[in-house]
Amino acid sequence: MVRGSGLAEQDVVFARQLPAAIDAGVFHNDVIAVGHDDLMLCHEQAFVDQEGVIQGLRRLRPELRVAQISADAVDLRAAVRSYLFNSQLVTAADGRTVLVAPSEVRSDPAVTDAVDGLLADGFLDRVEIVDLTQSMGNGGGPACLRLRVELNDTETAAVPSGCLLDSEAVDALEVWVDRHYREELAVADMADPELLEESRRALDELTVMVGVGSVYDFQR
Repeated sequence: MVRGSGLAEQDVVFARQLPAAIDAGVFHNDVIAVGHDDLMLCHEQAFVDQEGVIQGLRRLRPELRVAQISADAVDLRAAVRSYLFNSQLVTAADGRTVLVAPSEVRSDPAVTDAVDGLLADGFLDRVEIVDLTQSMGNGGGPACLRLRVELNDTETAAVPSGCLLDSEAVDALEVWVDRHYREELAVADMADPELLEESRRALDELTVMVGVGSVYDFQR
């Protein structure tokens, strides 16, 4: 993956998740750590040789600030259950650091205390709590929205306009979802050929909406 991305090995830190964290339910690293700009928030049991991982990151980014939540304060099960580290770290327009977190972080007193400690220490300036019950119930936490790709003007201009989100695009997507999403989906539906056709019609319409052209094999 490093070679395929054209990265030099000296510019990469190879971090391995701690097996105990995986056993506790950390299926992706974004359930146990989150980074943004010069900030990193993680559980102290996130990685194998965690201190070595942090030193490696600081070698590449000396200004890196790291906040580690101890296992004594929040155990691994509570960290996974609360989705604390699945939250988003963002910089607000006023330059303040904001943690956008699911309401679950307020359901566990230990996690609440840990977040309040980050505020008191100045690692965070503000915490925004968002009710993501429906998303969480369907397997999607805050980190599902966390991918950010920086583009220059030329790269931005090359992006199909339909892929850029604004209020008009949101309205169109909501209409598309209402038209194509089934209210319920059972295991038996997986054997229904009509589900395949429905999915293809939905994707066909979506690719036209966003202006990316025929990207699926069935469209060719």
